[in-house]
Amino acid sequence: MLKNQKIIVFGGDGLIGRDITQAIVENNGTAIVASRTEKPALFTNLDGAARHQIQFLKTDVTDENSVMSLFSRAPEKFGQIDAVVNCSFPQTAGFGDKFEDVQFDNFCSNVNAHLGSAFLICQNACKYFESVGGGSIVNFSSIYGFMNPKFKIYEDTPMTKEVEYIVCKSAIIQLTGYLAKYYKGKGIRVNCVSPGGIADNQNQNFIDRYNENSLSKGMLDGVDIVGTVLFILSQGSRYINGQNLVVDDGFSL
Repeated sequence: MLKNQKIIVFGGDGLIGRDITQAIVENNGTAIVASRTEKPALFTNLDGAARHQIQFLKTDVTDENSVMSLFSRAPEKFGQIDAVVNCSFPQTAGFGDKFEDVQFDNFCSNVNAHLGSAFLICQNACKYFESVGGGSIVNFSSIYGFMNPKFKIYEDTPMTKEVEYIVCKSAIIQLTGYLAKYYKGKGIRVNCVSPGGIADNQNQNFIDRYNENSLSKGMLDGVDIVGTVLFILSQGSRYINGQNLVVDDGFSL
């Protein structure tokens, strides 16, 4: 599906990103993992040829100079970039606190880190794609970017749904549509994927309640999101632009 495409994956070594990275190379593309650290050991299950199609460029998504530099370094090293996937998830102090305990400074720093980095990535990607005649951006939001949390599933657990998360993820959906229309006629597609809950050793009470609100599997794995991302990156979706694609096993119904 992605033959000869060169795709930058911000957070490509993360919970969802590693499966996206692997799927890109399995579909004959080159994945350029942009993250603060290089973790080639995550992909040792791939054969040598596939591993060779995974490249790493250290990048701090919360640093403007670092993001700007990436969009110069990547084309110089690998040739023209075809697409960008942003599934990075920067966090700062206090992330995970309950609403009444969130300190104002921590709220601002988390919104700045997550939403600010999405802005930086999109701004620089759009500048680059406009200069080369087009490209595709895939942002990541969440079901909680367009619906209110089901707080009952968090009862009797140490977990909560963070207010910063809600604010950032809803804004990313709006940013996606804004950019799609702003760059009308420029050959730039900007879409968004909103996953449901991703399994990551959460509290069992939470998992059970979450699954009760789903239709089949319940909590998803990163690999369950991959097919949607591949489709958006492929030519099969060339007229899909400015959309938010939900992958949540019916949780949001």
